[in-house]
Amino acid sequence: PDSCRGLCECSEPAKTVKCVNKNLTAVPPDLPSYVRTLFITGNRLARLPAGAFPAQRLPDLSTLNLSGNHLREVEAGALSALPALRQLDLSSNPLVSLSPQAFGEGGSPLEELTLRGALRNHSVLLSLAAMLQSGALRNLSRLDLPDNGLVVLPTGMFTALPALRQLDLSNNSLVGLHNVSFQGLGQLQSLNLSDNSLSVLRNSTLAQFRGLPALRRISLGRNTWVCDCAIEDLVAWLKESDQVEGKEALTCAYPDKMLGKALLKISDSDLNCSVPTDLPSQLQTSYVFLGIVLALIGAIFLLVLYLNRKGIKKWMHNIRDACRDHMEGYHYRYEINADPRLTNLSSNSDV
Repeated sequence: PDSCRGLCECSEPAKTVKCVNKNLTAVPPDLPSYVRTLFITGNRLARLPAGAFPAQRLPDLSTLNLSGNHLREVEAGALSALPALRQLDLSSNPLVSLSPQAFGEGGSPLEELTLRGALRNHSVLLSLAAMLQSGALRNLSRLDLPDNGLVVLPTGMFTALPALRQLDLSNNSLVGLHNVSFQGLGQLQSLNLSDNSLSVLRNSTLAQFRGLPALRRISLGRNTWVCDCAIEDLVAWLKESDQVEGKEALTCAYPDKMLGKALLKISDSDLNCSVPTDLPSQLQTSYVFLGIVLALIGAIFLLVLYLNRKGIKKWMHNIRDACRDHMEGYHYRYEINADPRLTNLSSNSDV
């Protein structure tokens, strides 16, 4: 084929084709049918349209590397004509559009997907989540999403990946996992959460970890652990679990007095989380005391009114007489103003 004469390096014995740094703007249409491993990297493929790979022309292609190609769009059906595809690398591409139907309607046999540094756009992350949740990649056993600046993951993103064994979320900015469900990942063996911004892992997340029978390796290094009362559950789990790699090196980042202290060496006295054991009864006592005080104030008020009943009665009579006199004055003026003769008489008398 022409691509193997000038644009790419082809090796039939190795079943490999390399199109590296050739300034390609599209996938070569004349790739040899024997190829199993295809590298198209360092080029200028701005978009991957539907049918980018010729239908039925690459029946044995199992490994496809499209990293570093300035890809911005992966359209629906762009990867649907690759029946043997097992490994796909889209790393280091500034994706702004990733169609959830990129692998077609019937799903894909894909087992390994790498998107290192390709999910900087939040809409692309949501599209990936939709793709994963649709079941199009149910055969996926490895998913690598490092270096993407992820802060929060979409809810239920991994719920339709029953074959997943390795999940890499390292070197992001994850602040929590409260909306992430690991249920259904019964085959998960390795989870990399290192180099993030995790401050604590809640008991609900730890319970999910305990419920994953195959999970043997969890990486939590280089996170900003906040060593206050909320970290008690995490510390207790670390002391009893053998799933965490290098847990002895996990240290506190905040507060200042705990900076650098190993999580495994934290004790109850360090956190000072003593709370009254009978808090409801104390609140009940406070409410009873408040009721007594209010009742006492009401009794004193009523007593003052009773002792001054005569003065209050006289004061009420005075107010009533004053109001009556005032109203009679208004009534008299109204009668004068209503009769023109009285109005003239009033004016003359004033003069």
